[in-house]
Amino acid sequence: MTAAVEAASAAVPALGATAPDFELANQYGEPVRLSSFRGQNVALVFYPFAFSGICTGELCEIRDNLGMFKDSNAVVLAVSVDSKFSLRAYAAQEGYEFDLLADFWPHGAVATDYGVFDAGSGMAKRATFIIDSEGKVRYSVVNPRGQARDFNEYRTALADLKRA
Repeated sequence: MTAAVEAASAAVPALGATAPDFELANQYGEPVRLSSFRGQNVALVFYPFAFSGICTGELCEIRDNLGMFKDSNAVVLAVSVDSKFSLRAYAAQEGYEFDLLADFWPHGAVATDYGVFDAGSGMAKRATFIIDSEGKVRYSVVNPRGQARDFNEYRTALADLKRA
């Protein structure tokens, strides 16, 4: 099996497993490494494309409720296959104050590591991973194409981390 085929067959990380580490550029071109957030919780949000309807609605809901994440000692990292240049324009247009990460090249590599890259359409699936302060996956969901996430699930997953 070639490395490309092996990478394409990665599975969604199991609950309790260590989240795959990565480093991607944010909308300003700054490197962001997942493991640098140890000691904090992370909401890792994969979305198909910047400027698309459902994605914008979901990220605006996060923007409008960012205090909920901060109250749970959680940072939001939103990942798409768009370039950092597109993500900077998108963040500026929508007023996002959290990192938008460019999984642009190698195209979709991080989404592939998380088992959420749709090679047929060249985009990340709509998926969320809540990662605890020790780097373990505590919640995950992958939504069907065209179906928005239920924001209340974030509340529940973050509340569960507080109880743990």
